[in-house]
Amino acid sequence: MGFMIYDIALLVIFLLIFGIFLYRKRKNVDREGLLFLYRTKWGMKLIDKVGTKYKKSLHFLSYISIGLGYLLMVGVLWLFYTILKIYLLHPEIVDAIKVPPIMPLIPYIDKVVPFLPPFYFTYWIVILAVIAISHEFAHGIFMRRYGIKIKSTGFGFFPFFLPVFPAAFVEQDENSMVKAKRFEQKAVLSAGTFANMITAVVFFAILGIFFVLSFAPAGVVFDDYAYSVVGVSAITMVNGISVENVSYTTLGELVEDAEFNQITANGKNYVGIKGFSQDKTEVALYDDAPAIDAGLNGAITGINGVDIITLDDLSAELEKYHGGDKVSVKTKTEEEKTYEIILQDHPTNSDSSWLGISFSVQSSNGLMNRVFSVISSFKDPHTYYEPKIGEFGWFIYYLLWWLILISISVALVNMLPVGIFDGGKFFYLTILWMTKSEKIAERTFKWVTYLFLLLLLGLMGVWAYALVM
Repeated sequence: MGFMIYDIALLVIFLLIFGIFLYRKRKNVDREGLLFLYRTKWGMKLIDKVGTKYKKSLHFLSYISIGLGYLLMVGVLWLFYTILKIYLLHPEIVDAIKVPPIMPLIPYIDKVVPFLPPFYFTYWIVILAVIAISHEFAHGIFMRRYGIKIKSTGFGFFPFFLPVFPAAFVEQDENSMVKAKRFEQKAVLSAGTFANMITAVVFFAILGIFFVLSFAPAGVVFDDYAYSVVGVSAITMVNGISVENVSYTTLGELVEDAEFNQITANGKNYVGIKGFSQDKTEVALYDDAPAIDAGLNGAITGINGVDIITLDDLSAELEKYHGGDKVSVKTKTEEEKTYEIILQDHPTNSDSSWLGISFSVQSSNGLMNRVFSVISSFKDPHTYYEPKIGEFGWFIYYLLWWLILISISVALVNMLPVGIFDGGKFFYLTILWMTKSEKIAERTFKWVTYLFLLLLLGLMGVWAYALVM
């Protein structure tokens, strides 16, 4: 809540300053459709300076930019295919997450998608400015390198929402662009996504340096309580009722209305159901262990007054005790809490006590999961960190985290072979190069655009149906 107050205050201050600035510079503001455009001269000067001074370097980078453009196009097509497969073949996932296939980037999106970190108005303004300026100016620099005329540069904003910079622009001369060689056009078109990826790499390095300097490990984070996998048919008692030949269906009926389930299987007692195997023949049951019995929650930061910083610290401390020993376990979430827990003997190591917590392996399947994993690679998922500069450290950390993620996302989406994106014209030029026929290239470009829009409309329909059912 504290950051939200600061965030709204910063937003109000920014809007006041920006509103005064636009009023004083209103002669440079023009309306074009729904957008208001503010044209600047310093943008042209910067583009001219870079585009003319580093011609050889820019020509070399053109090959990298075009190659990266193709890689990003393949990546976003694979991502689109994966989303399509999930929405069509796994409606239970769609119903569970309730997130539409297209989610606009809005402040406080984390309130809609809970697994995302905080996203403030301040983030929104800063990130849009960084991404839009680098993206458009990269277009302009490569235009200047290849002699493509530029009409103007500047910023655009929507007057009916929030008068902030949602976009920068470099207005090209279309006739000059069409007359350029196909290689030069593709270099210009892919330059924006190239800049976005460079931005992601640079801020990834900044994030790493910032995290190392500003955070310190301060506890151990566990993912779940200890559990065992048994055959459903091995269950002999549920909530005090003896059963035989239990199936998935009958087990579900027995535990449907119970908040806490006591289950016996293979002569061992369990205290709850974690989940079932895909074929419903096996079930994961929570062990009757100290942690779940005590309702242990939060990052473990101490045991009997001894600080627990790493997983090794936790293991070493538990080895000092035996089953039946009582310990005070200190944890921290939003506040500190202490649990009095009686330990058990470790099931596989008689020389160590057992708390009964588990640590899952983080999944990296899927393109975006891999992206999340890479961005957060500085953080051990099982370590709790404290910022050395107070909670403001997390504010900066998540700003950099979002900047990297959105830079990559914009680069991917912008290379979709759809007419409204740079990837659309990039795709058209590729088909033209392959077929040497403008007619075939235009038809292919048009039908691919229609296909993507139709598929997207279908995905939104599937999501809407799952939402109301």
